[in-house]
Amino acid sequence: MNPVLSPFTAPFDGSFAIDGCSSTPPEDGKGLSKKGLEKELAKCVAKISELQRILYADDRYALLLVFQAMDAAGKDGTIRAVMSGVNPAGCQVSSFKSPSDKELEHDWLWRTTTSLPERGCIGVFNRSYYEEVLAVRVHPEYLANQRLPSHEPSTLWSERFESIRQHEAHLSRNGTVVLKFWLNVSKQEQKKRFLKRLTTPEKYWKFSNSDLATRARWDDYMQAYESLINETSREHAPWYAIPADDKPYMRLSVARVILETLESLPLRYPEKSDSELGLFEEHIAQLSAEEGIAK
Repeated sequence: MNPVLSPFTAPFDGSFAIDGCSSTPPEDGKGLSKKGLEKELAKCVAKISELQRILYADDRYALLLVFQAMDAAGKDGTIRAVMSGVNPAGCQVSSFKSPSDKELEHDWLWRTTTSLPERGCIGVFNRSYYEEVLAVRVHPEYLANQRLPSHEPSTLWSERFESIRQHEAHLSRNGTVVLKFWLNVSKQEQKKRFLKRLTTPEKYWKFSNSDLATRARWDDYMQAYESLINETSREHAPWYAIPADDKPYMRLSVARVILETLESLPLRYPEKSDSELGLFEEHIAQLSAEEGIAK
């Protein structure tokens, strides 16, 4: 399938540049009120919910949504807002933090592979295998825990990018549609959100002592994001760099990409053969003949 193209689709030719990527809505999105954005989001969510039912019944495709971002960009809120109308039976959200001892006993793609969505379902990755070319790249000391038999530092990251590209190509060939969202929050906006967490009791739990340490490496993380997007944004697994300073606009932008992608799939309710429909007539007659049960 061809990817859904939006103003936020990262190029497929390796020319993506964070310096030219805005964290605020474009001019045509700045005139919308918060209420108007939320109203449009509700319409999108309702349509996504309807198409998810057909996706589930069709049972040929799966949809994998990957979310990556700096802290306080709004991953959790976006996932909650966009997936709010989807039947829980057909959607699973998986969050990936520091790998467990069991996960470290396997290759680095193992823990996310076991959480891939089944056909007919939507899977959401809150962080993902991209941490292995992001956090691990900024903090190469994490590699010691992975107990690699051997690795050449000069080729390690290019090899991991190759593994990711092959992994996503394999998923695509087998019916899993991969959409990847980088929620692009500015450093200034992150500061405002951190201060709100530190001064609002009901938000204390959202702040971690490690958040400021990660923030101190902002430039290193931006360089890593730019590299991974350029290395892995492909037509079969596109990246979308979504402006994240305005949360309602961000959520609507994500929902639109998901909706347009589902609309582009040849989804249909399964059809029954003439012989199967003939059996339906027998079943109807059998049920109608039952005594003591109102029709």
